[in-house]
Amino acid sequence: MKLSDAFVYRLFQPAFTVIFKVLYNPKYVNKGVIPKDGACVIAGNHKHALDPIFVDSSTGRVIHTLAKKELHDGPFGWFFRAVGSIPVDLDAKHNKGALNAAVEYLNKGYAINVSPEAGRNYTKEILLPFKPGAVVMAKRTGCKIIPYSITGDYKFRSRNLKICYGEPLDVSELSVEEGTQLLFETIKKLLLENRDGE
Repeated sequence: MKLSDAFVYRLFQPAFTVIFKVLYNPKYVNKGVIPKDGACVIAGNHKHALDPIFVDSSTGRVIHTLAKKELHDGPFGWFFRAVGSIPVDLDAKHNKGALNAAVEYLNKGYAINVSPEAGRNYTKEILLPFKPGAVVMAKRTGCKIIPYSITGDYKFRSRNLKICYGEPLDVSELSVEEGTQLLFETIKKLLLENRDGE
């Protein structure tokens, strides 16, 4: 897979951010924990198709998001490739290509956004079981994970839509299983603390 410089992302990100803020009146908590440069994995729950834009609007950085392969194969695939998203086959047991692409971006100092739930949560459970990819990426590249929770409703001028970032997690000394459990518990705690008004 050829890595994208996300030219279209850089071109449209400021406008998308303004439009998103006008439409949804989002609230940002602790977004300053996202480093202004250098590699990091940004990981959180996935409740809506617009979640990646919510993350993107939190920082002026280019964020490379892992997105389902169907989006890349569809009529707007050119757009997802142009903004530098990374295709993931949600039906595959392993996504070696996506993992390697994410690691390559991280090694070049970029930021990666990933949903450890590996898909949108349509259940009544607060979180779906986590896949280990976010932790594997962080361990392979020595970077930290920035956890986040998205709560509230994507409604026009919403009164409760909020993204809350937790303190960076260092999983370098943990096993993949331990790191994944820590990430799960951290995001679950953020969700429980910020579900007011839902």
